[in-house]
Amino acid sequence: MKTLLIVDDEPRTRQGIKKTLEAWSAGRMRIETAASGVEALEWMKDNPAHLIITDVRMPELGGLQMLERMAQAAPKPIVIVISGHAEFEYAHKALQLGVVEYLLKPLDKTKLIQSVEKALELEEDRLRIGRMEKLVDRKLMEAGEEEAKYGQHVRDAIAYIDGHLGEPIGMKQVADHLHMNASYFSVLFKEQTGITFSDYLTRRRLQRAKELLAQSRLPVGEIAEKVGYQTAKYFVKVFKDSESVSPTQYRQRVSDPDETIK
Repeated sequence: MKTLLIVDDEPRTRQGIKKTLEAWSAGRMRIETAASGVEALEWMKDNPAHLIITDVRMPELGGLQMLERMAQAAPKPIVIVISGHAEFEYAHKALQLGVVEYLLKPLDKTKLIQSVEKALELEEDRLRIGRMEKLVDRKLMEAGEEEAKYGQHVRDAIAYIDGHLGEPIGMKQVADHLHMNASYFSVLFKEQTGITFSDYLTRRRLQRAKELLAQSRLPVGEIAEKVGYQTAKYFVKVFKDSESVSPTQYRQRVSDPDETIK
């Protein structure tokens, strides 16, 4: 369940927003309130907020100052700012802090709900991007972007690797397939891709394993076989050395980005 935090020092405004959004969400969201920026920061020490609606001007700590203190929060919540004043300085600062909407009081209920729906869509997009980033191996991505510049032998080697990931292939087997000397092939591959053959093969296998972990419910042992590892134990070791978490923990993290891996 998503959590929405309303931060406003005016009880009438705070409760009015809560009542409107509770009726709209019909129990689909947990809606909490805080009477000040200080109270909100204290609440967020123990509670994650997916969306924050905050007033700009509040005693002790204003909404924008509160957001500045939250700059290192992870995951970072989506924010809607509300204000009784159409002040350029506040609006500009809000944009710099990543605020998605700047609403003026008195609040129009329809516009408030539309803003919340838009913010939640952005939050879902952010989560999807986060999941995708967890799947991507930067070195492989860079190598893929440069593939058109590689010589035919290296392109053929990459194609062969992709077609035989589930087999216990090695550099000699690929070099033999290309009718090349293994030592010369090793130097050529590193020279063109910037990665050793063994490093590329391991990264490619783990990339495929991450995709299967995220997109299927296959057992870890079966995934190990599909990406060319003869034992699940060795696969788990290689995976953990690379990702700092086990395949099972990785699957949990990708399917639930809010979960903390200990």
